[in-house]
Amino acid sequence: MTARREIFAGVMSGTSLDGVDAVLADFAPDTPAGALLAATHVAFPSDLRRELAALQTPGPDELARAARAANALADLYAHALASVCLAAGVAAHDVVAAGVHGQTVRHRPHEGWTLQVNNPARVAERAYMTVVADFRTRDVAAGGQGAPLVPAFHAARFAQRGRARVVVNIGGIANVTLLPARGDVRGFDTGPGNVLMDVASERHLGAPFDAGGAWAASGRVDAVLLAALLDEPFFAAPPPKSTGRDLFDAGWLDARLARAGWRGRPEDLQATLAQLTARTIADAVRAHAPDTRDVLACGGGARNATLLRALAAELPAVAVGTTEAEGVATDHVEALAFAWLAREALAGRHGNLPAVTGASGPRVLGAIYPR
Repeated sequence: MTARREIFAGVMSGTSLDGVDAVLADFAPDTPAGALLAATHVAFPSDLRRELAALQTPGPDELARAARAANALADLYAHALASVCLAAGVAAHDVVAAGVHGQTVRHRPHEGWTLQVNNPARVAERAYMTVVADFRTRDVAAGGQGAPLVPAFHAARFAQRGRARVVVNIGGIANVTLLPARGDVRGFDTGPGNVLMDVASERHLGAPFDAGGAWAASGRVDAVLLAALLDEPFFAAPPPKSTGRDLFDAGWLDARLARAGWRGRPEDLQATLAQLTARTIADAVRAHAPDTRDVLACGGGARNATLLRALAAELPAVAVGTTEAEGVATDHVEALAFAWLAREALAGRHGNLPAVTGASGPRVLGAIYPR
């Protein structure tokens, strides 16, 4: 007898603003964390990328601009879903649902709100799929940070009994999931992942990111500048905590550079920014999971060899690798997590971890838009 298939899609566009990752996974009973069927990446058109970046800060005619960007983004999501279905040889009507996160443009949990640009009804129409979206707001309504939401999936996919591990997702912002040998899963944002390095790369190289960390490798870490960058209250704040481009953006970087009187070489700035990301991740591991045996990196930053070397140097007693070693490509983890969260929502199971987000209790996450 052929095993019953339970196919879900996941779509994610993160704070790095590089594009859309989409996956298709089978959550049959014998693969509760999902077996990947296909994956695709669709780059943002340059005008949409610029608009989404501009919407991170207040500007004129924001409501209309955000609505237009949501429609363009929804069409891109639908295209990515069609592409991943084609790659897997799966018809849209055979997909139970797609978890579609949307693009975070403001994140203010301390004010009781978070905003993801999205038009999930339009995605459902164009992709001919049930869509689950708006994952973060219920956790925020329950007093939580609404982030990070991936630790529950990380636990389902990467936890090993008796072995303390950390999964670190290095997107625009970096977040850690602490998987203890025993006890509760915890997690929180540690600070900038790629976002500040991307700012420097755009300014000095005219490139959206430092491919492989090659430019950072050509520079030297400036200890004085690093100390000035580390002088940020967020880093010392206890979890639960989350952040985004609301805090760590070009303005934040420029203010720190001015305060430090920085006049150094651009490549040294890039090396120092890579070290900032590595140091803040390592500080989180040392402070909150000192018995960690191994760190599994995912997200775009996992392709930055310079960053991973710096992280390994910061944690010499820890094996630092990537989720590739566990059979999950580094670019697929977050999209796979939102496929899993969509499945949890349709089953009426909670998707948040109150120990991670600080919510008053477990909650079912996501609003459902039937096909």
